[in-house]
Amino acid sequence: MRVLITGVTGQDGSFLAEQLAADGHEVYGMLRGAYHPKRQWLQNLVPTLRFVSGDLLDQSSLVSALKNSEPDVVYNLGALTFVGMSWEQPAIMTEVTGLGVLRLLEAIRAVDPTIRLVHTSSSEQFGSSPPPQDEKTHFAPRSPYGVAKTMAHHTVVNFRESYGMHASTVIMFNHTSTRRGLEFVERKITHGVALIAAGLSESLHLGPLDRFRDWGWAPDYMRALPLVSENAAPGDYVLATGHMNSVREVVEYAFGFHGLEWEEFVVTDPALYRPADVEALCGNTFKIRQELGWQPNLTFEEIMDRLCRHDAASALTQLDHS
Repeated sequence: MRVLITGVTGQDGSFLAEQLAADGHEVYGMLRGAYHPKRQWLQNLVPTLRFVSGDLLDQSSLVSALKNSEPDVVYNLGALTFVGMSWEQPAIMTEVTGLGVLRLLEAIRAVDPTIRLVHTSSSEQFGSSPPPQDEKTHFAPRSPYGVAKTMAHHTVVNFRESYGMHASTVIMFNHTSTRRGLEFVERKITHGVALIAAGLSESLHLGPLDRFRDWGWAPDYMRALPLVSENAAPGDYVLATGHMNSVREVVEYAFGFHGLEWEEFVVTDPALYRPADVEALCGNTFKIRQELGWQPNLTFEEIMDRLCRHDAASALTQLDHS
């Protein structure tokens, strides 16, 4: 099978490309321009990966990308994904994360409407709706990012219902790995604590600690996407662990890993509070477990252990070179 991945340079895209290539699929990754800084890293990671040029801001480039790759399946992982920046740049967030999906669907419809699409939606769409959240929970986003993702989700459903396209959404709750950017809170914490433990930093500035999230392991979640694309009928699926933990618990685990008392180092910084925040997200995965047989492999504690070990080793390396 031939597949095209948008957002291939991100955490999820790199894991998905690895997995699909290992399974024998012909994998194409879409890049904006020929000189993306992660291109060589990806090529080393997945030697058989091929690249095509395309941009979610430009529908004609998406048409070209589809014609050049001729995919059976498109996995749309392309988006601006950092919630915090969405208040600073709401227009570009909407253009890429919201309207970009409309452009992609229109391009698929123009080139070959039989191409299957799996679009990655976000738990941020649920916003203030109380947990646990499932496929029928009301969307009530509380950030420009959540609004853009909600728009994209409804657009996928609309094209599926209007044109009979095999277009599915996977509503992914928070998921992480050692490839996750350090701007995301769990990585900011494990990395920051490792620096403190190595004597390279003195404090860790954080926003509110009483926010609850459902944290999963990114490679686990990428295992689900091919199951969705291969299913006979398209649909919408919540992808989560079904358990939630607070930011405070992430802090406690990370400092405990290094034998430190977190209260001595954590500074609550009002500047890191969002204009509007989501208090609690926890997914109900009954549908994807029952219909597709998917379930996560790693627990919260196992995820935290992997992040802490990785960042501890990185901090020691940094210390050696300082």
